[in-house]
Amino acid sequence: MAPNKFLFFIALLLSLEIHSIYGVTDAKDAAALQSLKDSWRNTPPSWAKSSDPCQDWEGVTCNNARVTALGLSTVSLEGILIGDIGGLTELTSLDFSFNKGLTGSLSPRLGDLQKLNVLILAGCSFTGNIPDELGNLADLSFLALNSNNFSGSIPPSLGKLSKLYWLDLADNQLTGSIPVSTSTTPGLDLLKNAKHFHFNKNQLSGSISAQLFSSDMELIHVLFDGNQLTGTIPDTLGSVQTLEVLNLAHNNFTGPIPDLSLMNSLNYVDLSNNSFDPSEAPIWFSTLPSLITLVMEFGSLEGRFPEKLFSCSQIQQVKLRNNTFNGTLSIGDSFSSQLQLVDLENNQITSATLSSSYTNTLILVGNPVCTALPNTSYCQPQQQSTKPYSTSLVQCGGKSCPADQKLSPQNCECAYPYEGTMYFRAPSFRDLSNVTLFHSLEMSLWVQLNLTPDSVYLQNLFFNTDDYLQVQLALFPSPRKNFNESEVERIGLELSNQTYKPPKEFGPYYFIASPYVFH
Repeated sequence: MAPNKFLFFIALLLSLEIHSIYGVTDAKDAAALQSLKDSWRNTPPSWAKSSDPCQDWEGVTCNNARVTALGLSTVSLEGILIGDIGGLTELTSLDFSFNKGLTGSLSPRLGDLQKLNVLILAGCSFTGNIPDELGNLADLSFLALNSNNFSGSIPPSLGKLSKLYWLDLADNQLTGSIPVSTSTTPGLDLLKNAKHFHFNKNQLSGSISAQLFSSDMELIHVLFDGNQLTGTIPDTLGSVQTLEVLNLAHNNFTGPIPDLSLMNSLNYVDLSNNSFDPSEAPIWFSTLPSLITLVMEFGSLEGRFPEKLFSCSQIQQVKLRNNTFNGTLSIGDSFSSQLQLVDLENNQITSATLSSSYTNTLILVGNPVCTALPNTSYCQPQQQSTKPYSTSLVQCGGKSCPADQKLSPQNCECAYPYEGTMYFRAPSFRDLSNVTLFHSLEMSLWVQLNLTPDSVYLQNLFFNTDDYLQVQLALFPSPRKNFNESEVERIGLELSNQTYKPPKEFGPYYFIASPYVFH
């Protein structure tokens, strides 16, 4: 046989052998997945039954023999994310959310996934720095690294992600300042298409550069609460007229209260627990047309309370305790029909003139007016008059289940639900007993997550120390007693990538799943 024909014959045999090992899956992709499998524990059982990922492996999506998506949410994976992940060069979506057993640092080779559009690693236990190489993912539109143990600073390279609209780095241990661009380095001010900056609950410090914000940005959520940020809030923040939710609470900001008077879309603002210069209430308190919730507790507000605020058409919650408002508080007859809560505890208010038609919550405990009128309703410590909402199981007649199962509100049968906690970071309401509101949340969950009617169970509703509404969630399978792996991965992805949208009253949320035990 001629040498060239012999070499061709050998190559053909090798290709046939590789094909017989990996079936329809590209050999390099299959080898990369096999390396990942070897470095993990608790991979789906289907991964052990076949060597052909595209044909048989749960959580693997392929196109023309190439792996294009990996979705392994809430499957109790344990191990590290090794560099071989970088070999899956056709990946467009990667979701390993809610696997607390995934640890160690992120491989810089994630930056090799040039076609990646979605990267979700929320609710794991990753540590170390966020790799600079993530800035190479030019097609990335959704990046969720929240609820891990990342440390170090925010990589300026993320500013190169021009298609990014969702950036969630919350609930980590990140330090340093928020990077902006220079003549030689990128920065987050370049993210003109971003709608979400979620950096809350870290250890970020330093001042916010005026360069970070500009009028051509499209931000709707800026969540910087629970950091160590200092200095004056830049005036440029007020130029972002698309902003709907602003939370800068629990930092060390100083200087004047920011001017937000041009923010006609702003519906939730929290500036609590900072060190602003003492001042009267700014004019924008009473002029923002979309304002629903105003929070500035433990602030530096003084002088007379602006009665005009109560007549803003959308206003529902005014939470301004621990300031030094003085004189007479007046709730006139023109207050908004939406107004639910006025909390002015621990101010210096000496008298109150109230409309007889306002019958919702008013709290003036700790004001001089309550020294003279201690038995007035608004001078009494507030107690929850009704229990927080919980999905009713009364139709089940007290039936109980084994310890590892729960009772389904749909059919009163014992089953293994998909569980976790939803955190709503800026709800526009305070009443946790509102049946209509929480029924709408239940329905939105089972409709959007493609579950059967009445398969959602809500319980343990409360506002936590971050003032987020915390809701324990259980989703029940039907007609079987348990979800299969593909169903768990689908539900996890839809909750982690924000495909699911709650009713607008609940505002922005994040979800952390409990491990799902497959039976």
